[in-house]
Amino acid sequence: MNKENIAGGGSTGSTKSTMVEKILAAKSGQKKVEPGNLVNAKIDLALGNDITAPVAIKEFERFGVDKVFDPEKVVLVPDHFTPNKDIASAEQALLIRSFAGKYKIKHYFEVGRMGIEHALLPEQGLVRPGEVIIGADSHTCTYGALGAFATGVGSTDLAAAMVIGEAWFKVPPTMRFEYIGPLPRWVGGKDLILYTIGRIGVSGARYRAMEFAGPAISELSMDGRLTMANMAVEAGGKCGYVQPDQVTFDYLKGRVTVPYEAVYSDQDAVYERVFSFDVSALEPQIAISPSPDNVHPVSEARGTEIQQVVIGSCTNGRIEDLRLAASVIKNRRVHPQVRMLVIPATQQIYRQALEEGLLTTFIDAEAVVSTPPCGPCLGGHMGILARGERALATTNRNFIGRMGHPESEVYLCGPAVAAASAVAGIIVHPEEVVQ
Repeated sequence: MNKENIAGGGSTGSTKSTMVEKILAAKSGQKKVEPGNLVNAKIDLALGNDITAPVAIKEFERFGVDKVFDPEKVVLVPDHFTPNKDIASAEQALLIRSFAGKYKIKHYFEVGRMGIEHALLPEQGLVRPGEVIIGADSHTCTYGALGAFATGVGSTDLAAAMVIGEAWFKVPPTMRFEYIGPLPRWVGGKDLILYTIGRIGVSGARYRAMEFAGPAISELSMDGRLTMANMAVEAGGKCGYVQPDQVTFDYLKGRVTVPYEAVYSDQDAVYERVFSFDVSALEPQIAISPSPDNVHPVSEARGTEIQQVVIGSCTNGRIEDLRLAASVIKNRRVHPQVRMLVIPATQQIYRQALEEGLLTTFIDAEAVVSTPPCGPCLGGHMGILARGERALATTNRNFIGRMGHPESEVYLCGPAVAAASAVAGIIVHPEEVVQ
């Protein structure tokens, strides 16, 4: 049984700040900000993709300006419907490609050089601690794993930011989540964030910053941390973050070539709520359709039939995820009634998986390996579900119709459970496949 302790915030007389408050204060030219304050903050990076950027570009052109605020701080990634799935998606991709050329956008990532945006930007060294990053995509909160304030915005906000290099925010209160105990085998960042969402609900952190801390977080790799921050929005969070430590600095070494300054919450910072979870006996977690907060231990979902397994997305398509899935499925075959799709999150991850023999393992198991798009995660293409079908996926959302037909279902899990279940044809614990 997992133990949970919940406490209220610190003393309201404290003058100290959380990491997010410090970043927003610095970027808005103030000494201190508090939750509820409205601020205009300078932007270090503004991101758009092939779905959201076309709307922003049309708004940008209405302003009548002849340049973006900084062509090195705008990032455009065609990753949702690419390689182009139809004429409409081809037109959208052409629009952002033309915009990138016209305004000399340095960080435009064409097909073949791209990846799923929220895996690509950290990999390319474009995310640094202490920065303010916005993206016209809700999972921009991923970058908080590197100690940045990162959040999703609307396409019109992105358009304005591309002109003036600023965005306005209401400073969010911060909720602190402490994870205690060594992580059991097969349990990783996806299980921790699913468990958290299951405990507080999809609106439990609405417009809050979620600070992830504790011994279990210190134990997590950067891939696991990115997974957790990625799904903060599934709890309603404005952002999710891990304060920088040696894991962060090791990840940034060799990727980031410009100076940065890590920012930390003060010891007596005021938190709206503090949660403490004992995860030492946590099972792998499953979020059952139709909501990311309908979370159960894998043992409670065992035996559920599946027709498709997806391993990938901005949540769990990184090299660590592929290694874990490959270790489970090696020398085994995908169940004859199951389709298994493996989508490395970037071209670099694809190449690394190729060199390590992981792709051969998946192909030998009769899985399909794809170039890096978002693809089936949002019901885009390359894995759409028919009526009555059920997918088990390492993606981040399982709303009705998310991956295809309104009468299909999506269950969320980590890569080990996904791979083991692909072999069994039903949802199982990895230990049932790997002895």
